[in-house]
Amino acid sequence: MKIREILTRPEGRRLEFKQELPASAELAKTIVAFANDAGGNIFIGICNTPRELTGVPEAELMKMEEQIASVIHDHCRPVIIPEITFHADGNLHFIRIQIHRGSDLPYHLGSKGEKEGTYIRIGSTNRRADEAIIAELKRRKRNISFDAESVYDKKASDFDLTDFRKQYQELTNEDLDDTALVKLGLMRTEQGSPVATHSLALFSDYESRKELFPFSKIECARFKGISTDTRIDDKTITEQIGRQPEEALKFIQRHVSRSSRIEGVYTRSRWEYPMAAIREALRNAVVHRDYSLTGKDIKVAIYDDMVEITSPGTLPPSIDFHEMEARQSDIRNRIIAPVFKRLGLIDQWGNGLKIIAEELRSYPDIELKWFERGLQFQVQFVRKNFHPAVQVTESDGSFGTWPAPGRHQVGTRSAPGRHQVGARSAPGSNQIEILLSSIGTSGNIREFMALLGWKDRSKFRAKYITPLLEQGILAMTIPDKPNSSRQEYYLTEKGRTFLETLQNSRDH
Repeated sequence: MKIREILTRPEGRRLEFKQELPASAELAKTIVAFANDAGGNIFIGICNTPRELTGVPEAELMKMEEQIASVIHDHCRPVIIPEITFHADGNLHFIRIQIHRGSDLPYHLGSKGEKEGTYIRIGSTNRRADEAIIAELKRRKRNISFDAESVYDKKASDFDLTDFRKQYQELTNEDLDDTALVKLGLMRTEQGSPVATHSLALFSDYESRKELFPFSKIECARFKGISTDTRIDDKTITEQIGRQPEEALKFIQRHVSRSSRIEGVYTRSRWEYPMAAIREALRNAVVHRDYSLTGKDIKVAIYDDMVEITSPGTLPPSIDFHEMEARQSDIRNRIIAPVFKRLGLIDQWGNGLKIIAEELRSYPDIELKWFERGLQFQVQFVRKNFHPAVQVTESDGSFGTWPAPGRHQVGTRSAPGRHQVGARSAPGSNQIEILLSSIGTSGNIREFMALLGWKDRSKFRAKYITPLLEQGILAMTIPDKPNSSRQEYYLTEKGRTFLETLQNSRDH
């Protein structure tokens, strides 16, 4: 195990750092959450903020191992068997608790029971699972998928498959009769009568499925600039899911540029974004989204500096976007995915990420970013060399410009844009630079206020701290307790890059 490499990784879905052994309840929640999802590692003896190997006294190792084993045995149900190992880097010792992905789902805290004590991992936090998530965990245990479950509230004949039958015939040159529907798993026969599955409903016309799946659509929008302040165009795609990826791609192509160049006697055209990779991301968003989540649709957002695709549902447990070149396959929707493959809309299993990675090699000016934001998965195709300027108010009341900070990913309509820094009340660039330059390892709000000559804590927080936190330039050392008296703030990687941009802009 290369501890120096591990120290560079962010906390997340599969990784957590603790300087000392946490309270039993907190440790048990993390272990349950890891077991319910992709598994993970907890390191004891490593401080997360700032990231530092602090170590555990060697004499305490055996005692801590017994405490950890007791917590898991006493608090976690069903039985979870961890791997607890000791490691050292020089004279510093630390403990690794490895939790494997469980098969006896859902795991929960014994004292709270399944309904109140089931936790899942969302990013670097543990979140109590609601009834829908618990139901999904139980389906995973039974090795079935939501799209394969039967619909009993409506007859199979209630779903309008006119467009899907047409598409199926066009792409496979075969008729989609009831026999084919049963063979594909879209319909089954129960007690001599045809019964639709959720997947059949999703391939039907929107009017016939919206009662069951009102959010089985894609919301597309083109925004002016790099925030959601001004919308130029939008479109709601409600076609049956077999048509949705291409319709969304058409919307994107309508709003991004395409250049041409002469090569000999030929004219070559090129999109400003890798369209093959975006098409694959759109297909993945439709095929692998979690249709059991209510109130969430797929969102496609186009800004001046990027294309962003957000799909309901986290990544399947075995998929790792860090390993895009590897062929990875973990199918959430076990009826929908084979139908898409039958239609030729997706390639062979596990090839999607590889297609995206290969296409991006031809676009060195485009960076792929991905995030798990709550119960949603988001990918961004970002233009690396895009540097807009934002107008700000200087301390003397005049206006100036300075390069905008790295964008705050929006993903949903309710997320903040970057307009805060451009508002009339925004702090000047020189004040921002002074504040950020003063932060060493970390700093507290009292120090910042004294530095800039402020006395009103609430106004200072609203004008400086909150916008910088929202944009990811600053982060809290105690994020779970934002109002803690011991709260301090530190520069994120984005913040350090932003500070360098400010300084370079001033110097030139």
